[in-house]
Amino acid sequence: MKGWFRLDARSGVPMYLQLKEQIKTAVAGGALRPGDRLPPVRELAVELMVNPNTVSRAYSELEREGMLRAKQGRGTFVQSSEPLLRFEERKLQLRGLIDKVFVEAYNLQLDPEKVEAIWEERFTAWRERLRRRDPLKKEAEENEPSSADFSADKKI
Repeated sequence: MKGWFRLDARSGVPMYLQLKEQIKTAVAGGALRPGDRLPPVRELAVELMVNPNTVSRAYSELEREGMLRAKQGRGTFVQSSEPLLRFEERKLQLRGLIDKVFVEAYNLQLDPEKVEAIWEERFTAWRERLRRRDPLKKEAEENEPSSADFSADKKI
């Protein structure tokens, strides 16, 4: 895992949050899977040249969120992928993140058509990563509603 995580002290984002988001991204992208062991706090802190409390805080928050599990004397592991939040709570969180993307797109002066094209490109890539990660989900996805079924006018 050496070199997986990169922190930028000049970004304005607290380093523990940068690490937390990078771990979440690694799990979502399949680079880290349930059962994988993360580097020990001190080892990762040395690698990233940060205080061990920075790594510890990221790990602790992810453990509280159910993504990681610390096992005394054995290390910190990626937890199973079963969500701890109810669907309504997850949907609310996702909508908030999507709204932030739209705000950023507006600030970058991107028109809706360009945002939609970029969104579709990224969504397709994400879906393909999920299919490669778990071929059994392919059949389930074929039975799911299409993205058109999730329009802003419809209640989920």
